[in-house]
Amino acid sequence: MNALKISLLGIALASAFPAMAQENDHSKMDHSKMAMPMPPTPTEGKPAKKKPSANPAPKKAAKPAATDPHAGHKMPPATTSEPAAMPMDHSKMGHTMPETPSETEKPMDHAGMGHDMSGMSMEAMPGMQHGEGNTAPGELRTPIPPITEADRAAAMPPAEHMEHLDNAIHSYTLINRLEGWNADPGKGLAWEGQGWIGTDLNRLWWRSEGERVDGHTESADLELMYGRSFTPWWDWVAGVRHDFKPGNAQSFAGFGVQGLAPQKFEVSAMAYVGEHGQTAARFEAEYELLLTNRLILQPLVEVDFYGKNDPSRGIGSGLSTAEAGLRLRYEFTRKFAPYIGVVHERAFGKTADLRRVGNESASDTRVVAGFRIWF
Repeated sequence: MNALKISLLGIALASAFPAMAQENDHSKMDHSKMAMPMPPTPTEGKPAKKKPSANPAPKKAAKPAATDPHAGHKMPPATTSEPAAMPMDHSKMGHTMPETPSETEKPMDHAGMGHDMSGMSMEAMPGMQHGEGNTAPGELRTPIPPITEADRAAAMPPAEHMEHLDNAIHSYTLINRLEGWNADPGKGLAWEGQGWIGTDLNRLWWRSEGERVDGHTESADLELMYGRSFTPWWDWVAGVRHDFKPGNAQSFAGFGVQGLAPQKFEVSAMAYVGEHGQTAARFEAEYELLLTNRLILQPLVEVDFYGKNDPSRGIGSGLSTAEAGLRLRYEFTRKFAPYIGVVHERAFGKTADLRRVGNESASDTRVVAGFRIWF
């Protein structure tokens, strides 16, 4: 009996092992590399049912069927009876394909790269100015032409239209130098100022300058001139000049020109004829160099000539004296500016000889300090 039971158990196990092996081999099969069979059409017949085996294998839990992505879509009939080709798996070939074809056609995001061009004007972008789009590559653009004398003349009102300038009465007063020093032979004080009253075309000018040393007036004069503008920057002037010192007081008739020369030099050139037949000439030029908006360096040169000797006044004929000064001022306001500077004065020719006779030096250098005001 025992032998019979062992035989029946061996037959059952032998019939069960092939079914289990076949099922295990089926579960190990890679379905991703097999072509998906087409669902049967309604006209096809149902497959025949298999007869159950005498010794069926134990049932396992049924796996959920995979969702068919083509379910519900009518597939076109196959044009050939050959089996569908197995799709190529590019992921195992090292070729990374873009997810969608449109990704390669996306525009470059300049904002993400730090190039935000939204606030840039077209004029600030090279090559994007108006009119430059038609310039051929390598062709030079037309540069801005330099300013010519004709352009400057066109910007200034012509002399024949000067009558149409402002006819209102205005005035201006400038104390250009009010300074002091302490040097040999003593303490000194000097002044120079000018001003005018009138219209843009016709003005009455005044001017005065002089020096005092140790309480004594060494030189002083006053000029009254009528001025008429003949260009936007130049005036004819004519009038009288009275010298209070040195020596006895004397008067002169004077005429000349004054104005703004090229490069912004303020220039005055005057000629005088005295009441006793004396003649004299004076040339003065100064310049304002802006180191900053408020710090200004002002060089000045003044030269005097005389036609004949005047020993009572210590004046010789020819080139009499020359003065050169350099003053640095700071404008706390435009109307008030203190300054410091250095001044060198020198006598020439017979004027120098007359000073030596009077025990005076022919040259003098001094450091000065003062202020400049206008109103």
